[in-house]
Amino acid sequence: MAERHLNFDEIIDRRNTKCLKYDFAVKRGYPEDVLPLWVADMDFKTSSYVEDALVELAHQNIYGYTNTQTGDGFFDAVAGWMKRRHNWDVEERWHFKTPGVCFAIATAIKAVTKPGESVIIEQPVYYPFANIIKDTGRNLVISDLICDENDYYTMDYEDFEKKVVENKVKLFILCNPHNPVGRVWSKEELRKIGEICKKNNVVVFSDEIHFDFIWEGEHNVFQEVNESFREFTITATAASKTFNLAGLQQSNLFIPNPALLRKFRHAYNETGLDEPNIAGIAAVQAAYEHGDEWFDGVRNYIRSNIEYAFEYVKNELPGVKMNRPQGTYLIWLDFRELGLSPKDLEDLIVKKAGLWLDRGRVFGKAGEGFERINAACPKSVLKEALNRIKTGISNDG
Repeated sequence: MAERHLNFDEIIDRRNTKCLKYDFAVKRGYPEDVLPLWVADMDFKTSSYVEDALVELAHQNIYGYTNTQTGDGFFDAVAGWMKRRHNWDVEERWHFKTPGVCFAIATAIKAVTKPGESVIIEQPVYYPFANIIKDTGRNLVISDLICDENDYYTMDYEDFEKKVVENKVKLFILCNPHNPVGRVWSKEELRKIGEICKKNNVVVFSDEIHFDFIWEGEHNVFQEVNESFREFTITATAASKTFNLAGLQQSNLFIPNPALLRKFRHAYNETGLDEPNIAGIAAVQAAYEHGDEWFDGVRNYIRSNIEYAFEYVKNELPGVKMNRPQGTYLIWLDFRELGLSPKDLEDLIVKKAGLWLDRGRVFGKAGEGFERINAACPKSVLKEALNRIKTGISNDG
């Protein structure tokens, strides 16, 4: 059976499909005809092997309680992908399934902290991190990344440790690779931040959901940088970014420390959730078993999109900067040289360019003056978006 869905130039009409990206503009305060490149999902059909697995499930037409067990192929599919793509040997005793990484973050917060205790993040970073911390009644601690004149980001180890100590931080949510700035953290960077956490008894939740999209360097699984890091790490992965399966609500966690796993399981059980989504299980297994050709194709296509955007920004958008992302399919555009107020920048993007992007401010104060664009779309859509920005800037001048 051959892969059928390799035409990434095809425009898929996602409107009126209950699609968060396309169908909720007016509800979110945007014009109905806005072009959306905000939320991080793809505008491509996923692997035909996933489609076939879901069709087979539909034909069975029984959707009762479901789960996975040793020998049924699910964990082997997950472990096979980790080994094949990342040379990472995972153990089944570490494995825990959750309905999404954000759900897992909220569960981890409840597992290892009490209300009022501190959780640290490095902004600008994926905005649900801060929202979940605050919504669970924990104290949000922020250590901003350092951004140099070329928009290259590094961790501020001195500030991070100072705030960990001062606030008696219990949990660190690491974004690896980093969304939105696109950094792929080196072993040395992860080792330094890990040693700070180890010394101060800080549990690390490492969100590695974008780890299949690496353009420069290699992905380093945080818990494997130093074997001792396994004792205080929860590693979150998912096929949702890799194969565009976010709506099927299935993620795979790895928690090597049995005591930490028991705490997490207890917090998970408190939610009342039990068996996983049967469609998510079928889709993820099919993707990890048979989706290599599709993934290699979509990865090469997105890489080409990112290169196109980089050259376009450099040559056609004066006053705007783009540092090539080392990882993720997200582009972090710097508009600060235009000298616009936050309101004026939003007017430029929404009213003049007719785009719905993720404005930088939502990723934290350190994101002011930036906009995040999702490059996982047909190249014609990306070209249209960049042309609209160019026109908007010209009209603004």
